[in-house]
Amino acid sequence: MKRIAAAILIAATAPALAQAPARPTLDPAVMRMQVVLDKLGFGPGIIDGRTGQSLTNALKGFQESRGLRVTGTPDAATIDALRRYGNVRATMAVTLDAAAMSGPYVAHMPKDYAEQAKLPSMAYSRPLEKLAERFHTTPAVLAELNPGVTTIGVGSKINVPNTFPTSRAYPADATPAWRATLSSLNVEAAVPKAARIVVDKSDGILRVLDGNGRVVAQYTATIGSSRDPLPLGNWKVLHVSPNPDWKMNPKILKGVSDDKQAQIVPPGPNNPVGVVWIDLSKEHYGIHGTSEPQQIGRAQSNGCVRLTNWDAARVALMVKGGTPVLFQA
Repeated sequence: MKRIAAAILIAATAPALAQAPARPTLDPAVMRMQVVLDKLGFGPGIIDGRTGQSLTNALKGFQESRGLRVTGTPDAATIDALRRYGNVRATMAVTLDAAAMSGPYVAHMPKDYAEQAKLPSMAYSRPLEKLAERFHTTPAVLAELNPGVTTIGVGSKINVPNTFPTSRAYPADATPAWRATLSSLNVEAAVPKAARIVVDKSDGILRVLDGNGRVVAQYTATIGSSRDPLPLGNWKVLHVSPNPDWKMNPKILKGVSDDKQAQIVPPGPNNPVGVVWIDLSKEHYGIHGTSEPQQIGRAQSNGCVRLTNWDAARVALMVKGGTPVLFQA
């Protein structure tokens, strides 16, 4: 009976790979560059085969880490440095299995926090959204990579950005649920340990530094807002909370009436803080994921530091309780 129910769910939610709206053409060379940078820990944001600020930021971080001239452009020296990491393919063909398509799903996500609090989880809306996050992209880009494909289901073969990690040897003390989340998001397990995190308000970037002060990873972030500015100063990581719920407290949340009741929104990738909360010594502040990866570096946040779910999860593997965090202008 359970197998039949699962099959019906998959059939009912198998999405059409709709035609993407007109925009600059996807460039395979740019996508390959994004894929390599993503694998190395210099997050280019959404992998879409197009240039943009997140890719410029990633190139600058990579160039700084390799002692190259920091231009933010794929100049000859940078291209040569990226090529040293082998002939990495921009895309891979995958055959979708039952695990890739399985839910749970919330087809119609309510906007009201009180209604969200009633849900069993803040799950993906459909399999295509889940697949897009797994491959660090968007449903629209998956549609572009698969012209002529109108529906997907178990057994479908599609092309995806090559975000497969080199290792899934996640920490032994990680819970099974957290390990499943990391694997589902294709998070690299072999990551450097952070000696310090530096978040720059001026350029909207989170940098991970080693003990020698060298940048070993970097990510474009959404940082604070005019109503909730980044609290400048020296802080530290208190702890990492994988797959967290979110306590919506109207008393401290700007833009929400104090007349509203506090709510506990359940865990899930579409939770307002995403799949992980890195708690900081500044009360109510943290580094976390998001339900809107395409808005990173564009929309404002409620004072915290927001990353894509896959980047936040990777940073979570680099830090521990006590890791220093500097918020600077």
